[in-house]
Amino acid sequence: MTTYSKLTAIALCASVLFTASCSNNGSDDKGETKDTAAAAVPLAPISITPVGTSPEFQDAQLSVASVKAEKGANDSVKVMFSFNVKNYELKQQTGDAGSKLCNNSDKGQHIHFILDNKPYKALYMPADTETLGKNTEHWLMAFLSRSYHESLKNKGAAILYHFMIDEKGNIKKLEDPKTPMVFYSRPKGDYIGKDTANVLFDFYVWNATLAPDGYKVKAQIHTESGRDTALTITEWKSNFLHNLGTGKASIILTLFDKDGKQLEGPNTQTMRSFNLAAQEPMK
Repeated sequence: MTTYSKLTAIALCASVLFTASCSNNGSDDKGETKDTAAAAVPLAPISITPVGTSPEFQDAQLSVASVKAEKGANDSVKVMFSFNVKNYELKQQTGDAGSKLCNNSDKGQHIHFILDNKPYKALYMPADTETLGKNTEHWLMAFLSRSYHESLKNKGAAILYHFMIDEKGNIKKLEDPKTPMVFYSRPKGDYIGKDTANVLFDFYVWNATLAPDGYKVKAQIHTESGRDTALTITEWKSNFLHNLGTGKASIILTLFDKDGKQLEGPNTQTMRSFNLAAQEPMK
């Protein structure tokens, strides 16, 4: 299992204080010099709210049409993925995109293509080509996404494809996994200006049902602004994060069982970094 540096986790409602001070060396009416110190200003703690109701696409379906390989440069292999999409329009704006007040793709609805739990590619056409190495094992998670990057969580809207590339460069489909997994989706990339206010927090769980007495996802949030926070997620739904501040930030997602024990195995912990800025250019 991938191990990441431990972050200092604090309660959700904790806040970090910083002190801003200044001095006024002018004179008052009596000609006396006075100093004025600004009061300590608390940073607002990170908060989380549900995304709320989004358009449902209960009949939307995603499946693998084909996975093919051909020889690439040196010992690399070009792997070509093709998908079937039913009852869902890629490249179309989701109906409530304008009211969500969060980052939205002007290219419309798409597929989140997550290979080996790395940052996803947004596919606006149901195909992708990756260059991979021989004698390697891989996990592909792909799911349908609304234009503002919120995943469709209904049955049939996602696939998990476990495969390897042998020493000859051939694709070998491996057995479907039965163990619980979590795949990171959002936040991702850069957020600028108004997009920093409502930051979509979304991930995909597989072979697990989140519940107060069941599996849980723990999120450790680290921000450059000093708002380190730990969240325990017991319901699989999309949320917005608020008050992340600006600068670099990161989130570690970890799966735990009903007894609070961290799970071991593939794709039980994942991490992503992202950036927030009040305006361009980002610093």
